[in-house]
Amino acid sequence: MTFTRRHTLCVLSHAASVGGWAALTGIGLAAHPVLAQTRKTGVVISISLEPDSLDPTQSAAASIGEVVHYNVFENLVRINENGTLSGQLAHAWSQDEAGLRYTFQLRKDVLFHDGAALDAQAVRFSFERAGAPSSTNKARKALFDNIARIDTPDPHTVVLTLHHPDASVLFRLSESPAVILHPASAKQAASAPVGTGPYQFAQWRKGWGVTLVKSRRYRHAARVQLEQATFRFISDPELQAQAVRSGEIDVFFNIATDNALRFRSDPRYQVLVGASNGKGMLAFNHRRAPLSDVRVRRAICHAIDREGFIKNVLHGQGSAIGSHFTPADAGYVHLTGVYPFDPARARALLKAAGVKLPLQLSLSLPPTPYARAGGPVVAAALAQVGIVLDIQPVDWAQWLAGTFKGDFDVTLINHVEPLDYKIYADPAYYFGYDSADFRALVARHDVAPNARARALLFAQLQRYLAADAANAWIFTPQLSTVARKGLSGLWMNYPIFVHDVAAMSWE
Repeated sequence: MTFTRRHTLCVLSHAASVGGWAALTGIGLAAHPVLAQTRKTGVVISISLEPDSLDPTQSAAASIGEVVHYNVFENLVRINENGTLSGQLAHAWSQDEAGLRYTFQLRKDVLFHDGAALDAQAVRFSFERAGAPSSTNKARKALFDNIARIDTPDPHTVVLTLHHPDASVLFRLSESPAVILHPASAKQAASAPVGTGPYQFAQWRKGWGVTLVKSRRYRHAARVQLEQATFRFISDPELQAQAVRSGEIDVFFNIATDNALRFRSDPRYQVLVGASNGKGMLAFNHRRAPLSDVRVRRAICHAIDREGFIKNVLHGQGSAIGSHFTPADAGYVHLTGVYPFDPARARALLKAAGVKLPLQLSLSLPPTPYARAGGPVVAAALAQVGIVLDIQPVDWAQWLAGTFKGDFDVTLINHVEPLDYKIYADPAYYFGYDSADFRALVARHDVAPNARARALLFAQLQRYLAADAANAWIFTPQLSTVARKGLSGLWMNYPIFVHDVAAMSWE
């Protein structure tokens, strides 16, 4: 069964545990994971950010999904590269006419990595855990709070009853926050995850990388070509390029654009450029004055030259956006015209707001190439209108512990989750946007009676966020992946950030 949407687009405690996993899988692990790999039977994938956990159901970092989603953990349904949905742990599903009741039929040949069989109770456990009052699941508000009831009439049937219709519910169920965990090991999922996917966790060397090995219990193990996958964490753009050239890395996902360009003429490599659902923006802390004043937020929006940012920081590989939506979203409205680049207008708005210049603000920069390169560009632009940014580079752990908890003025960040606009309906979210009118609009969209009504309200959602300058949206990026020639099965477009290692092979 396939449902189509428009989208183009983590450490073992003891060394003995590593030996246990190796014995289980029949694969020996050397002291250095890369040395343990044979070129034609393994792959080394490098990503920019090291996750803070390997449990995507409790932590927010998108980098978690890059390592474990599709590889260690699976969902009821999965998102494909072209944005379509297909069965994964569920081989079929249906919904009632009201769009409130979804019935999923589970596969009967699924085992967790420890040999336990998947059943409906594991699904129920995972979803109830994600929706619990104490849950830190980033999809709790968008997905799990809308689940009114979970029924398991038999071991291979799960029935979800929603409070209100949600046209995106199947898509939400296929994202990493909705993966199915093993009830017996869920508490250890952050450091030693146990799932149903084609690969099982072997080792996490903090500050270096995570190693996964092929699971012999995977239902399609015979189809999986690569025996091992290592995810290396390299944030420095120059070190990224060096690691690829030295042969240490086979694939570098989302490599800095200027580095990717260097490999285009090298016959040893392939450069894949594709679309994403990313929303790159200067995010505001609405809890802090004067950012709580819409005139100040609008001034900042006018002060940023989006096209200049894309040209100078992304080397042209991106498109300007004016709200928390991308051209990959069905019903997208192009709203960059709401805030054209206009420094004079920015200065006038700051004057009208009574802001005493120079205005001092802190700028939190995560360790991503677009942020580290883009921070000075944004700072220079705002300086022209009297806003002085104190640039504060932070590592990913610091960003999550500080910025993501609300300790910031502004931050340059790319939100990669598709259709995640409901974060603006949550005043507790890190930028603290609090609009009763927007929440009411979201509620109307949720219960819209037909496609036409939903489309009209979807456009209103976009226009409302833009008019309110909830954040200063700048770009949606094109993603560049550099890979060694001969490696096939790589994605080009990324409706979600995953690396489907089971689809990869060496030619």
